[in-house]
Amino acid sequence: MKIAVPRMLVRAIGPIVSGVASTWRVETVHEERWQEISHDPGPLLVLLWHDALLPLLWYHRKRGVVVVVSRARDGQYLVDQAHRLGYRTVEGSSHRGRVQAMRGALRALSEGAIVAITPDGPRGPRRVIKPGGLAAAQAAGARVITLHAEASPSRRLGSWDRFLVPWPMAKVRIAYGPVFRVEPGERGVGEAVVGSGVAADDEQGDAAAVHAGQAAAGAVVVAFVPDDHDHPAAAVGV
Repeated sequence: MKIAVPRMLVRAIGPIVSGVASTWRVETVHEERWQEISHDPGPLLVLLWHDALLPLLWYHRKRGVVVVVSRARDGQYLVDQAHRLGYRTVEGSSHRGRVQAMRGALRALSEGAIVAITPDGPRGPRRVIKPGGLAAAQAAGARVITLHAEASPSRRLGSWDRFLVPWPMAKVRIAYGPVFRVEPGERGVGEAVVGSGVAADDEQGDAAAVHAGQAAAGAVVVAFVPDDHDHPAAAVGV
């Protein structure tokens, strides 16, 4: 049974989450990969697991990011929090409207946007990559990078993705994978699915170094806009 959470309650929790997040001690692994491509014009697809969404959204806040959220109730809650963090939002559907989402991804990438998706969203299976985003990257000739985050101390919620919630003063480590391109044809997409999964595993190993022995990002997709904001961006879920 689903319990509807009053929207006013969600809005009240937002400042608390932001207050806690402001105490996190963020470290990055291979952020130079991100810095290099962010200064190199051209489309980029960013893949992140749904469970790592909270620290990744916090770290990339107030950068002209556009998020596309579901029309469902939980997506509307996310709108409130995204606005609070300085994101712009576009309403869409990443579960029922995959064709629409694919078109949106292609359009954003063709305009030179940096588009990030949670390939295991919006409802899982957890950390199983859906190929739609990679197919869009292939069609647009976009580069691809994987991204992950871990934290210690933290808590995992009982949701389908075991959503990560870092505690106050937690050490958060964000890891950036190597940049690659999707080769032509169906085989290219298939190889990219396998390759991006391996890259994500490698990042989890890097990020998990925050705490030895601790294992380990959708209805939301994030498009990172370069700091000069001259490049258009959009976000979709596929």
